[in-house]
Amino acid sequence: MYKKVKIAPSLLSANFKNLENDINECRNSGADIIHFDIMDGHFVPNITYGPIVVSALKPILGNMLADVHLMIDNVDQYIPHFANAGADMISVHVENNYHLHRSIQLIKSFGIKAGIALNPVTPLEFAYQAAEFADFILLMSVNPGFGGQAFIDSFCRRSYQLKNHFIKNGLEDIEIEVDGGIKANNIGLVVENGASIIVSGSGVFNGNIKNNIYVLRKNSESVIFKI
Repeated sequence: MYKKVKIAPSLLSANFKNLENDINECRNSGADIIHFDIMDGHFVPNITYGPIVVSALKPILGNMLADVHLMIDNVDQYIPHFANAGADMISVHVENNYHLHRSIQLIKSFGIKAGIALNPVTPLEFAYQAAEFADFILLMSVNPGFGGQAFIDSFCRRSYQLKNHFIKNGLEDIEIEVDGGIKANNIGLVVENGASIIVSGSGVFNGNIKNNIYVLRKNSESVIFKI
């Protein structure tokens, strides 16, 4: 039941004056993924960046994957732009997507991984129904829209239930991604409850990036999913 834990620094908390430096620090410190939070000011109350930023930064990611989390409306209009910009993974939310299967198929048509994202109180039934078509499920552990928020404890119960659903239904290859409030003191808890892709913003970029990633990795590898 063990999957290698993947550390995914979220650029939302990086130094926007020198993103290249922070990305190089993440790569040299063993991060697996760089997480791009895409916000439009409509689906969530904030605006971040678009495909041009993903395209500009993709060449310096090295072996790290570009994980694009679309917190926007009209996702089908923008999926091709982010895929062509270099995204390796794209996740879309269920809350504003009336044609989820179509969006997942569109993502996969570019040969990249497709994910389904759920806000903290969105029923898990959405994930149960759609998971077989996806490569990963992104469970938000904060309300989306801003970085630096406190972790919502109910994530653990939801993640544990979802992981058990995967096991019972032969869907073990589907990974659970967690996004929001993850730091060194709680990463073990989320891994214990089934998450294997760990998004961390301030937990990586506040302070020494190399040391923060080392501690996150160390604390995550000391636990496994509790069946």
